Amino acid sequence: MVKQHFVVIGNPIAHSKSPEIHQHFAKQVGLDINYSKQYCPNDTSSFEAVVTAFFHGGGIGANVTVPFKQMAFELCQEQGGLSKHALAAGAVNTLMLRQGRLFGDNTDGQGLVNHLQALNWPLEQAQIAIIGAGGAARGIVLPLLEAGAASITIANRTVSKAQQLIDDLQSGHERLAKASLYTKAINELNGEYNLIINATSIGLSEDTLPLSKTLQTTYAYDMMYGRKLPFLQHFAKLGATTSDGFGMLVGQAALSFERWTGHRVDSQAAIHILQR
Repeated sequence: MVKQHFVVIGNPIAHSKSPEIHQHFAKQVGLDINYSKQYCPNDTSSFEAVVTAFFHGGGIGANVTVPFKQMAFELCQEQGGLSKHALAAGAVNTLMLRQGRLFGDNTDGQGLVNHLQALNWPLEQAQIAIIGAGGAARGIVLPLLEAGAASITIANRTVSKAQQLIDDLQSGHERLAKASLYTKAINELNGEYNLIINATSIGLSEDTLPLSKTLQTTYAYDMMYGRKLPFLQHFAKLGATTSDGFGMLVGQAALSFERWTGHRVDSQAAIHILQR
């Protein structure tokens, strides 16, 4: 069996769990793979050189993490093709070659949706709020709508940034142009939602979000993972069902693995083993 080569490109990259996750997937389906971490200086020419060298050397697929997802998008726009989810997200986390040309996909939002569905959290006709208006928020809007969400409110400290995000999304995609998308300031987000998603990285610091005392949700999800998250603690005290984003990390990786190899894997089994 020929060993297949994969890589994750980032800066920093030492902390990445991707090699362990993908090795577990390979074991599930009986593939022999090498999956390495690649540090890259944070500039366009270095990133392009790393990607070119990897694929010229026979690499099969690359994951892209912070801060290169937008650079990867622009590179695919110039040199190859983009999936509909990459176009909606304005970012690429999964690279491969198609007919010799670079092709970019974004599996983050679909990975999130797959995890929510595995948790049996209902998305059909759900009223959803997303906190944050950066790249993480942008990447999950289309997949949530495709999964049946009735409306999505983007809440951000700066409302104009949330509105700009919605304008960008709706200008380039027919499905998004017809969607019920709204904006609010975080501290003015109130009432009851079926699901609230924290798409900010505030949980990695000691800061907390300025949440209204009248804000309620049935389900609360934080896209961060690996530590106690104040956002989840807040809503757990109010009786919400909560989850961190580790399942999303495994879910987006499973979709990347499937794009590259054609093999579907059991991401839930991987989550249980990796969390142990």
